[in-house]
Amino acid sequence: MANNPSLKIALVLDDSLDKTGGVQEYILSIGEWLAGQGHDVHYLVGATTRTDIPNVHSLSKNIGVRFNGNRMSIPLPTPKRRIKALLEHEQYDVLHVQTPYSPWLAHRLIVAAPPSTAVVGTFHIVAYSKLVTLATKALAFWTRKSVKRFDQMMSVSTAAVTYAKQTYGIRSVVVPNAIDYYRFHQAAPSVKAKELRIIFLGRLVERKGCQYLLQAIQKLQSVPGLPLYKVIVGGKGPLDGTLKAYVGSNHLEDKVSFVGYVSEDEKPSFYASADLSVFPSTGGESFGIVLVEAMASGRSVVLAGKNSGYSTVMEPQPELLFDAKDSQQLANKLAALLLDAGRRQSLASWGMEYSRGFDVDQIGKRIVLEYEQALRKRRKL
Repeated sequence: MANNPSLKIALVLDDSLDKTGGVQEYILSIGEWLAGQGHDVHYLVGATTRTDIPNVHSLSKNIGVRFNGNRMSIPLPTPKRRIKALLEHEQYDVLHVQTPYSPWLAHRLIVAAPPSTAVVGTFHIVAYSKLVTLATKALAFWTRKSVKRFDQMMSVSTAAVTYAKQTYGIRSVVVPNAIDYYRFHQAAPSVKAKELRIIFLGRLVERKGCQYLLQAIQKLQSVPGLPLYKVIVGGKGPLDGTLKAYVGSNHLEDKVSFVGYVSEDEKPSFYASADLSVFPSTGGESFGIVLVEAMASGRSVVLAGKNSGYSTVMEPQPELLFDAKDSQQLANKLAALLLDAGRRQSLASWGMEYSRGFDVDQIGKRIVLEYEQALRKRRKL
């Protein structure tokens, strides 16, 4: 690779880029970094109307579905002749496929890829339920021809490594999600508040656990001597009305505010305004990008639900994990941190340094090494 450092890379995603989510953020951040390093980056995706990103190829019509507790879209069958024409015209060095994937788009791209093209994957999920595991195994069986074509497979965490082996029967190496560390680290707070601020950011669905945070806040009302604090809930979803009703019925209006959807541009300042960031997800998390984003500000202590993905990220500080459905345990941890400014500062400083290791410059270099290893395998075929 030393003689030809510039690669032509196709980042493959069955979903749309119109609405951002964890996987979309992954390919956009990695793609921007790769382009900045001189690589020719293309995005091969489902139905997408965005024109602000160069080299986007919208290859299908998509329909919305729910999967693993998330809203997403899946492609309708992409014509094979269209895929063949694209691959012949572009002559990609690498197809980097986000996994699991559909039989109607990514599968067809992989099967049609010429022998000279390396196929690399990133496995992104951990199941929220047994039904999801069964569905994932069925998808793996359906796409088994293309699964055999992978030269390298990465997973975003050790939890995802285990799940990839369980469902797809594939071995993978951990290359975690990446963040633009300095974008979050250099952000200024959106407000300068006199009281301490506890924030939640996520979809207002059962799996993300905002209801358990609110239950913990209700229990804090009987704890004497706490400093002034405010809870800020960012996000939208089907539980919005239920959560607001809970706040009203428990007379928490002076403690809890709902600010609705927080855009990608607003997120760094939102995190930077927090003293405590709480993510009580009950499961289905393969990594926990929100955790390292919140840590990067250097101002916030992160408390995380004890699921397999979050546990991977928080391994150096397991005392910051809690049983997401145990609101009393969360209330105890919140009270202890609200009362101990020194401990908050120490943990926030730790998070600031720890999250630096997930900066896209470091993770991107590891991904390029996977590309190069995959291409070396191709050249031996």
